[in-house]
Amino acid sequence: MSDALPGRGTLFVVSAPSGAGKTSLVRAMLERDPVLSVSISHTTRAMRPGETDGLNYHFVDRTRFQAMLATGSFLEHAEVFGQLYGTSATWVESQLDAGRDVILEIDWQGAAQIRARLPETRSVFILPPSMTVLEARLRGRAQDDDAAIRRRLAEARAEMSHHLEYDYLVVNDDFEVALADLLAIARAERLRCTRQRRDQETIIADLCENPPPRGA
Repeated sequence: MSDALPGRGTLFVVSAPSGAGKTSLVRAMLERDPVLSVSISHTTRAMRPGETDGLNYHFVDRTRFQAMLATGSFLEHAEVFGQLYGTSATWVESQLDAGRDVILEIDWQGAAQIRARLPETRSVFILPPSMTVLEARLRGRAQDDDAAIRRRLAEARAEMSHHLEYDYLVVNDDFEVALADLLAIARAERLRCTRQRRDQETIIADLCENPPPRGA
């Protein structure tokens, strides 16, 4: 995968099956790493308890979503569990062009679309430690009946089979360890030579480009 273009920020895509802890981990990353910003996706699914429009998602009806899709407004889009999700191309590109890092929570379908369109993207897949733990987490939400949970577990197996398509793999067994792993990935990407040449331009020019003083 190619290095990020000079002057641009890095786009991180993070995927995981429902219940793996992706949203909680990304929220914690944003609290610990002020350089990151999160892309807020559009979705046609209903708002869940505790969610806020414009904060968790931009909640829109199917008609508006399809109109936005027709005008090329989305960087990627996918249908998950019968609901549509999409990422604003304009917002993401504006952030990257301004040199900011962006993190995006999407499923494997959306991640594949973005990698094809922006090959400099870095991708991370988060796995649960076991199917038993994953089921317990889903049931602990108390948001789905047994049929919905069975469907989510089946979808999880299918989604997790795509983990080899990603640059990084993190297992969320211990939350703090998984969070540290994700923060390390973001930091390591900023230490790439192409990125450091931009961020440390003054130091590099002084060390490598300016002639040494006479008598040195």
